[in-house]
Formats: sequence, C-alpha cells, structure tokens
Amino acid sequence: MCDMTKPIFTDETKARKHLERIRWPDGPICPHCGVIDEATKLEGKSTRPGVYKCRGCQKPFSVTVGTVYERSKIPLHKWLLATHLLCSSKKGISTHQLHRMIGVSYKSTWFMTHRIREGMREIKPGPLGGTGKYVEADETVIGGKERNKHKSKRDPKNIGAVGKEIAFSLVERGGKVRSHHVPAVNAKTLRPILVSQVDRKSFLMTDDAGQYRIIGPEYAGYETVNHGAGEYVRGHAHTNTIEGYFSILKRGITGTYHHVSQQHLKRYLAEFDFRYNERSALGVSDAERAEKALKGIGGKRLTYRRTGQAANA
Repeated sequence: MCDMTKPIFTDETKARKHLERIRWPDGPICPHCGVIDEATKLEGKSTRPGVYKCRGCQKPFSVTVGTVYERSKIPLHKWLLATHLLCSSKKGISTHQLHRMIGVSYKSTWFMTHRIREGMREIKPGPLGGTGKYVEADETVIGGKERNKHKSKRDPKNIGAVGKEIAFSLVERGGKVRSHHVPAVNAKTLRPILVSQVDRKSFLMTDDAGQYRIIGPEYAGYETVNHGAGEYVRGHAHTNTIEGYFSILKRGITGTYHHVSQQHLKRYLAEFDFRYNERSALGVSDAERAEKALKGIGGKRLTYRRTGQAANA
C-alpha cells in the first residue's frame, strides 16, 4: 500500500533526509574518494540544501551524486514517489499513468522510469542454485501476434519473426530469477549465460528443446519435460516456476506497457526481475522493496542520450 501523503513523497527536505538515511547509514560517503563520515555539511545562503564537502579530497557532493538521480531538476520527493509506485505495482505502471499521478511531463516521466529501472539492475550477482537446489531455464518471445498488427507491419513470410524479441530466464525454485535479452535460441547463445549464472552443483530443469541437451549434462542433475506430448510434471521435473514468472512478465508487457522496443527490453526485464526477487512471498513489503531500489541507485548513470532520445518504449 502506498500512502502518497507521507512527508517523503511531498516534502523535498524530508525526501532528501530519507534517502541519506538509506544510502548513508554510517554517515556521508564521498562519491569521489570513498571516505565515510568525513564530510562537513555546507550551510551557506548561496549553497543549495544537502551539500557536503569532503575533508579528504575537498570536493563537494550530495546524496544524489554518482547515482541515477544525479543532475536531475525533478524534485527528489517525486523521484521517491515514482520509485515506490513502480516497485509496488506487480505488473508495472504505465508512463502515462505515472506522469498524471506525480505531476511531471510525460517525456520527463519516461526518462525517470528508465533511470529507476537502471537502479534495479543487479551488478555482478552471484550464481543461482547450488547443492540440492533446482534451477529452471526457459525462453519466451516478446511481441504481438501477427494477426493483430497493421498490414504494413506484418511479417511477409508469416513466420512470426518480425518485431519479436527473445527473453531467456533462469529461476531458482523458492529463490531469484535472472533474465537476459538474447538474439537467438541456441546452445551457442545460451551456454555462456547458463555456465556463468548457474552453479554446476544445481539440478537443471528445462523443456525438451534441443539446445539444452548439450548443456544439461554439465550439471549435477538434468531433467526435461516434453510439453509437446502433454507432459508438464514428472516428479521434480517441471518448468512451472518459470512459466509462472513469464505469465507475470507477459501480462505486464501486454497489459501495461503494450509495446517494448528492442533497445529497452533489458531494462524492463530488470524491472520485473527485481520485483520478483524482492516479492512478498519472500517476506519483502512494498516499502522494503522501494528501499532496496533506492540502495541500488549508486554507481550507475543513465543519460538521456543513452536512452535513445525518444520516448518510444
């Protein structure tokens, strides 16, 4: 539940102090030299609120320097509200809806959401699975049906490849999911992801697609189910967990975002992965999920130029 009347969502100063508490639990951290709690708060009349000066490197900084919020002219309390709304909406929230709720232009809100998604992205995550754990692997196609497209946009060969993108996901049962935007589904493309993201001591579960038969034997255990023959569960062998994740992803993209471009799909996948990995079933509340998103904004920058300079996703 999001209480939009909370001071951190309506007051710039309260929002800044809230962000400082989350990002600096042990005192201000200089983003230039990394020194902790060795800064002086500047109180001059010509100094904007929330600016500190590091006693080590003598450089000024604030809580947003070195984050995806850096150099934004949008009030910080609106950043916090947008982050909370995006984190608490299971299937996402459209940019049009968000811009009406927070009172920021559509173009600026579009850029804000991409910055927030960038903050949700994991950096150098550890491998999934491990001894005695099950990891499911599968892929899904993102894109509309050919019959629903305008005639000029349809695939002339009717093979369904035009405008379609492939998301490859790995999910640890009872744990986290990790998704990747891949150019093709074959052993050459998927093997590097599997071997780097899944512990070899895991039990790997897939459907009976040929690309997995080459990779599967490299793990402690490997089983498949034949969906083509109507087989979906055989003991521990199934991909129901990852299919459940795909159902959330597809409903979000189809029902909320309607269209996701090739350029930005990786950020939407990071958004859905983050919410799944910090879900209520793992004991994470909406407020805690938003706080974790705020902790992830450091060390990342996303400029308007890097987003493609067009709100087309």
